[in-house]
Amino acid sequence: MSIYKKKEDFLLGVCPIGKFIFSHEDALKQKEMIYRKLKQKKINHISIEEIIPDGVIRDQKHTEPVIEYFKNKRIDALFIPHCNFGTEGAAALIAEKLNIPTLLWGPRDGSPLQDGSRLRDTLCGLFATSKVLHKLKVPFTYIENCSIEDKEFEDGLSVFLRAAAVAKTIKSMRIAQIGVRIDFFWSTIINESELLDRFGIQVVPVDMYDFISKVLTRSKKEKIKYKKEFNEVKEWLTIDGLKDDVPLLNSLAMRDELLELAELEDLDSISIKSFTSLQDAFGGATGLGQALACDEGIPIIDESDIHGAISAVILSMASFNELPSFNPDITIRHPENDNAVLLWHGSAPLKIKDPKSEVKLLPPWTLKGLPPSCLSYKLMDGKLTLARFDGDNGKYKLGFGQGHTVNGPHTNEFYAWMEVDDWPFWEKTIIQGPYMHHSSVVYDHCADVLAEATKYIPYLEKERFDYKL
Repeated sequence: MSIYKKKEDFLLGVCPIGKFIFSHEDALKQKEMIYRKLKQKKINHISIEEIIPDGVIRDQKHTEPVIEYFKNKRIDALFIPHCNFGTEGAAALIAEKLNIPTLLWGPRDGSPLQDGSRLRDTLCGLFATSKVLHKLKVPFTYIENCSIEDKEFEDGLSVFLRAAAVAKTIKSMRIAQIGVRIDFFWSTIINESELLDRFGIQVVPVDMYDFISKVLTRSKKEKIKYKKEFNEVKEWLTIDGLKDDVPLLNSLAMRDELLELAELEDLDSISIKSFTSLQDAFGGATGLGQALACDEGIPIIDESDIHGAISAVILSMASFNELPSFNPDITIRHPENDNAVLLWHGSAPLKIKDPKSEVKLLPPWTLKGLPPSCLSYKLMDGKLTLARFDGDNGKYKLGFGQGHTVNGPHTNEFYAWMEVDDWPFWEKTIIQGPYMHHSSVVYDHCADVLAEATKYIPYLEKERFDYKL
């Protein structure tokens, strides 16, 4: 299942709250405005109109029916808009029993009427409900008391929905591990049992021999189809050093085997032992197959890095744009810009290459003797968010920060130069751990989403690398 499909499956439960002491008619008007806005934004949601009179909770006895209803509908997040004040006990109990990401907001109150009375005291009700949420230890997201047409509401709703999508995904995440960990990569040693116990993350083992056999069988069986496709690939790919087309045909079969594996096993990402078994078996060109699979929305992570695969999924869910994440190494500092660093090598979809950059298939210059297997091209320009899920000794962190691309020297394999606010601070923070040089990056600014998401993921601490602490 692709990450984009998972975004479409997300369901928001809307639970409007009122109180008997203020205008019920005005509360109904506010409720209808909220539903119109959600429909306009094409947000998949359900209401409580079927079970609560007028679809607005005004009594604590409404609590149990709403809880049962939302549980049966399997909502992924809860929105509690306060429509005139707020029945704080009911609102907080519903949130506590559902135990899912919760959004608290109410429309900005109008001016008092000529006789001095008021139709709503929404802000006052929000203070009351937030107190009970704190009392019951319920994490929640809050959008400031504003108009439903204000940018603050739209931005806050977007951040919440993306954060809730991250929290949903991590609890059911499935990562395939093709092959064993590369022997000398101690930095990618993980505690698989702890990931399952604390976060619900499943690691699905895939035997390298079986994977290779299936790819080679597929390549021979569908040789005619792959030859036709490869003739199209030749129009944009420069190949240096391959004796024949067989490795390229194998790479296309590898892409299809990866995608079929993801579909059959309901995977969110795939970690793979990227050398040297694959190159020995296929004759090279493996980077092409990986990049094409990444284009389909399934992150393929090199070097047996399970935590890297988790990072990629989290970041892809945090960004609702249509560009997949990429997964580079953080390597060298920019020779002239003290706040810039090279993002290089690893795995990246071709969708995010610079339109002017030529794509080449080259031997990996850091591993002498291997056949041409690495794609080389410059990545596109844009704003970036970098993140890393990692942990040691039972403690886990999600570290992240925002930056943007800048110009820099050419280098082999795919690359981008990223500028941030204060690289020396980033560098020290990453070095002090529990992080490593592998990272996940997306063309979007979504650090606020990641910060919000950690509220709903037990055992995971947040750490910002950038200025916004």
